[in-house]
Parts: sequence; structure tokens; C-alpha cells
Amino acid sequence: MRSIWNGAISFGLVSIPIKLVNATESHSVSFRQIHTEDGGRIRYRKVCELEDREVTQAEIGKAYEDADGTMIPITDEDLAQLPIPTAKTIEIVAFVPADRIDPLQMDAAYYLSANGVPAAKPYTLLREALKRSQKVAIAKYALRGRERLGMLRVVDDVIAMHGLLWPDEIRAPEGVAPDTSVTVRDKELDLADALMDTLGEVDLADLHDDYREAVEEMITAKASGEQPADAPAPARSGKVLDLMAALEKSVREAQESRGAEPAKKAEVRPLAKKSTAKKATTKKTTAKKTPAKKTSPRKRTA
Repeated sequence: MRSIWNGAISFGLVSIPIKLVNATESHSVSFRQIHTEDGGRIRYRKVCELEDREVTQAEIGKAYEDADGTMIPITDEDLAQLPIPTAKTIEIVAFVPADRIDPLQMDAAYYLSANGVPAAKPYTLLREALKRSQKVAIAKYALRGRERLGMLRVVDDVIAMHGLLWPDEIRAPEGVAPDTSVTVRDKELDLADALMDTLGEVDLADLHDDYREAVEEMITAKASGEQPADAPAPARSGKVLDLMAALEKSVREAQESRGAEPAKKAEVRPLAKKSTAKKATTKKTTAKKTPAKKTSPRKRTA
């Protein structure tokens, strides 16, 4: 894998030369913009608004726009001279339990590779220390022109780093939750538990992108001059009028899809009560008819 950044992990006075490589890759199908009338590619040109002419990449720099619209040029040299100790260093600042990290902060993921033979020993030391402590390391590092926060953890025998958003970059969830006056009944929670138990766990490796596969099949069909297959009818969506009924149906469908027998936890209580009521009625009816047959002969005998 190609490295995107070279530097070192600073672990106290221990320095570990490393290479940073992407731990993820995108499999999304990309599209180009075209002119629908003739299929011509739509391209964007970078034009200087003062000279009204197209400029090359070599002529383009960066600037900060002040409140009054003034552009303040900023060069790579300006940024390189900033007194930031993390410019070429992943500086570990703390070790904390993994559950202290809010998943909302999780960003891009990277693998840290030991850079050279001398780095192998300190790299292994940090890796084994993380394993034994069952903690993650919180670090600061600089990448793409800004200082960032990161979390180091062990994945198999590799140290991985997750970029983290700074705490002040996480928005408070004000006004997002529904009205606090809304409540749910115990029966509804029981059915929700039953549905969760029925769905159970899943191996994430078995999950795949159905939409991407459908797009690829459609592209293949169009490229070969065939008519793409019709899309299945979308599932009906809308307001759930009867939550209990929806939960009951969900439990049944989940059990059928898993080929499992209904579990005790997945029993639908409302349906069970109706069934019991029918049986009770049948017994009462039989009880009334039986005495009627026996009473008539007794009268004749007397």
C-alpha cells in the first residue's frame, strides 16, 4: 500500500518512524457529467476572475478571505514554519479506555507501518503495551494543512489510527429527539426485544452493497445494448398506524427469514390472548350441550 504521510510516533522519549497508509477504500461507482444532448463531457476550468482567463495548477495558491473580502495569501512555507510539534510527529498525549471515545468523533482510518528495521522494536513495544493495557492512545498529528486528533489501537498485529473530530466539532443534539411526552408500553418493548433476539447478530463480512451491485449490473446491460432489468417495487413507507401490529409482523417475518421456530420471547401476546379466548368459548359451549343431552333421558326414565 502506498504511504500518504511519513513521520514518527512520539511515545514519551521513544520515537517510532512510521508510514501512514489508508485503511479503507471506496468501491462507489463514480459518474461523469455530460451534455445530455450529445453526450459530451462537461469539464470545469479554473479561471482568474480579475484577468478573466484560465490558469494552470502551477499558478494557483491559497489565501484566507477576511471578513471584508480581502484575500490574505498563505504559502506552504508559511504553514511549514508554524511552531507545531505535530508537523511530522504523531504525538501521544494520553491513554484511555476505548469506551471513553464517542463514536460520533470517529473519522478516517489509517494503518501505521513501521518505517525501516530500526522501527520494528519500538513499534512492537507500543503495540504490545496497548494490548496489555486494553486501552487506546490519544494523539495529535498534522495532516493536509491542519492539526488533528487521533486514536491509536491494535488491529490484529498492526497499530491502526482513527482520525477523531475535535470535541467542539460535534454538534449538540438539541431539538433532534422526539417530544418527551411520548411513551411506549411494556408490551411494545417486549416485542421490540423479541425482534432484536430474532434478528440476533450478523457477521459484518457477509454484508454487501446491494445498490452498487445493481448499478454495476445496469451499466453492464446498457454497455452491451441490453435493456436493464426492471427494479423491484419499492417497499411501502409511511406513517405506522398500529405499532403493535407492525412489531408482531416484523417478528414473524424475521423468524421466517431465519428459518427459526418462534421462540418464547417472540410470542405475540395479543394473538395468544385471542386464541385462548376462542378455546375458552369452545369449552363453555361443549359444557352447556353435554348436560342438555343427559338431562332429557333422566326425565323420561323418571
